[in-house]
Amino acid sequence: MRSALCALGAAAALVLLPAGHARAEGQEPDRDFTIEDSRVTESSGLAASRAHPGIYWTHNDQDAPLIYGIDSRTGKTVATLTMQGVGTPRDMEAIAVGPDGDIYVGDIGDNLDGSWDHVWVYRFPEPKVLKDQKVAAKQYVVKYADGARNAEALMVHPKTGRVYIASKNEDGGGLYAGPERLSSSGTNVFRRVGEVPWVTDGAFSPDGDRLVLRGYLMAREYAWKDGRLGDEGTSIGAPFQGQAESVTYTTDGSAFMLGSEGQKSRVVRLERQDAGRSPEKPGGSPATPGAPQAPQSPAADGEKGNVTVGFLVLAGAFVVVFGIKRLLRRG
Repeated sequence: MRSALCALGAAAALVLLPAGHARAEGQEPDRDFTIEDSRVTESSGLAASRAHPGIYWTHNDQDAPLIYGIDSRTGKTVATLTMQGVGTPRDMEAIAVGPDGDIYVGDIGDNLDGSWDHVWVYRFPEPKVLKDQKVAAKQYVVKYADGARNAEALMVHPKTGRVYIASKNEDGGGLYAGPERLSSSGTNVFRRVGEVPWVTDGAFSPDGDRLVLRGYLMAREYAWKDGRLGDEGTSIGAPFQGQAESVTYTTDGSAFMLGSEGQKSRVVRLERQDAGRSPEKPGGSPATPGAPQAPQSPAADGEKGNVTVGFLVLAGAFVVVFGIKRLLRRG
């Protein structure tokens, strides 16, 4: 979102770049890449194509019905999709690919934190050919059972096809489940099924057994069981990004792809670490939410480090801005 924190975070990214993730570009798919398209200035969602290996769908945080297909080998746009059959979007924030091969777009943002009594989800088949084209999309009206709220994360379960939304709040948000099947003729009521931290995006693993949620200074992977979060989550050790806005899995589930907003923004591949994530812990004792935890993994330590560094950089940015303003006033 366009807040002071995010603006300073973006500025901080100029001086703090993620280390240890650099990979060769323009060779293999699903690697680090830079979005080269000058039209993509606020990439707010990310989804791996199922029909076209190595292609990632994204969109701006804006009111234009445009979806961009980016080739992870080159960072170049290979398809621009213009949604038709829907109204003017208000605040598109998320994108996902469902088990039916359809692309789902979440027009679910609300900068005024609950000023709109409904939001929208758009849906259209993933095109078979990569080219600039118009696509016929369905529009679904969405309301929350417990009242309007702001959200930036939309996830579609790869087995059931059920749509989930995670609301965004500084004090923590909620995880909401949609109806078993969305209806384009009536209102789709999403009901709260769990509590989540401050979330800017999320995605299900290809097998549907895990859910990753990320925010500006954290990213955690949760077990998924019976339509709900199955544990308290484990840090994935995400690198610090100026305005961390998006996350998805590679189609084989072996890695995460993490993106941010800004001109020529960077998408970073992060290998998924299996250690300590299985339901059965060493020694035969199951992992239980709320139970005493074993010493943190390097990934968890990485999240702590990213949070600490992030806060230090943001604090430094505040000091610089404040100092400049004082000098200007004195002049």
